[in-house]
Amino acid sequence: MQIYLVRHGQVPHNALGIYCEIDEDLNEVGIKQAKGLAERIKNIEYDMIISSPLLRTRHTAEIINTKNKNIIIDERLHERRCGNLSGKPLTCTDRDEYWNYNTEIQYGTSENIKDFVKRVYNFLDELKTKDYESVLIVAHSGVSKAFSCYFEGIQDGLLLNRGLKNCDIKEYKL
Repeated sequence: MQIYLVRHGQVPHNALGIYCEIDEDLNEVGIKQAKGLAERIKNIEYDMIISSPLLRTRHTAEIINTKNKNIIIDERLHERRCGNLSGKPLTCTDRDEYWNYNTEIQYGTSENIKDFVKRVYNFLDELKTKDYESVLIVAHSGVSKAFSCYFEGIQDGLLLNRGLKNCDIKEYKL
């Protein structure tokens, strides 16, 4: 099965560099990014789109769905929950440590990184059992970090620089 993983377009908290639990929609830049992505992927064939439940991913999925395929929502593709870090600048944490799979540090009420990765792995393990030839997945930077671990190994456990940028796409074979 061919997997095309896409990160959503920009939202206000991306531009501000803050953690955010609010379900924000794409900003103007994000809409432009998604329209540009739609043009870049117009020749990619896919059976369906699977999206995170958050507004920014659903909106991105709608914009890039030029083939009018079914869009399925899967809660396991939700971004890593930041808990009480919401509204705080990303710099309030050691970002390398926040995205370190081997960390013993728990930042506030944020989702434990091992639980988060396990959730995404569960999604991918189930996807393996499906009979799709090609799937387009719209998710988040954190989810793209977990995908990287699944397909490329966890290695040193440092995940910070393994995430996709807004409206980037990465291809995997499952």
